[in-house]
Amino acid sequence: MPQWNCACPNCQEARLGRLSSRTQSSVAISGSRKWFLINASPDLPSQIEAFPDLQPDKSSFRGTPIAGVLLTNADLDHALGLFSLREGGRLNIYAPRAVRDTLTRYLGLDTVLYAFCGADWHEPPAQFAPLSRENDADDLSYRMIPLPGKPPPFAKKMSRRGTHSVAYQFMNRRTGGRLLVAPDVGAVNKGLLQALKDSDAVLFDGTFWSKDELSGVKSTARAANEMGHVTIKDFSLDLLVKSPARHKIYIHINNTNPVLAIHLPERVAVEGAGITVGRDGLEFEL
Repeated sequence: MPQWNCACPNCQEARLGRLSSRTQSSVAISGSRKWFLINASPDLPSQIEAFPDLQPDKSSFRGTPIAGVLLTNADLDHALGLFSLREGGRLNIYAPRAVRDTLTRYLGLDTVLYAFCGADWHEPPAQFAPLSRENDADDLSYRMIPLPGKPPPFAKKMSRRGTHSVAYQFMNRRTGGRLLVAPDVGAVNKGLLQALKDSDAVLFDGTFWSKDELSGVKSTARAANEMGHVTIKDFSLDLLVKSPARHKIYIHINNTNPVLAIHLPERVAVEGAGITVGRDGLEFEL
């Protein structure tokens, strides 16, 4: 935010400096040394420059502390940053097979990466397993939680079979802390409900406040549920209120969402429920 072709109230306020500008959704997680990204947004280069821990060590001319990228789906906003990472070393990419196949078939991701750095793809486990065998990935374990989902709009001919959308739950084996990252939730299933109950921190889909929010700026816009997102107003606010997590944060927030404006009642409702509206540079430890 602001979106380049949008003049919604939030984007106008951001251009005037009355609301903080925001980059596209991406999360970085670390046990102690190496970092892993959950989704690689088109804004990844600027996000790295804004966060020193993701920048190369000054002791060498080239390098990165980023050890891998976990994809929650094949959306462009989650995968285009991988093309920027082609300039580094071999990439570790974690994603269900259906997500890899979509990106390879329709975006040529494998072709591009193998022409530059190469990539090692990892199928995420359903049960907790080490995120990496190298130095035990700083004590981090992870698992995927399959969610209802379908291929993105640019891949309409892709088979709907397989897992096209996931959430991830991470566990620090040293502290026992658990983190749930779920930026794309079209519906809640038993696996996600259980993860909500036993996570110490939850980063949850805050894309839209209401079902027909986008129709206010684009008459042909699809409803939130048609785009694969539950809404805050009708569903997730009550869901997160019941979560015992210490940290409850909305991420993946669309530029039209009124919760971004600190003076509006929607923002007051969210914060009054003990939930944080995510922002660039937000950090916490478990």
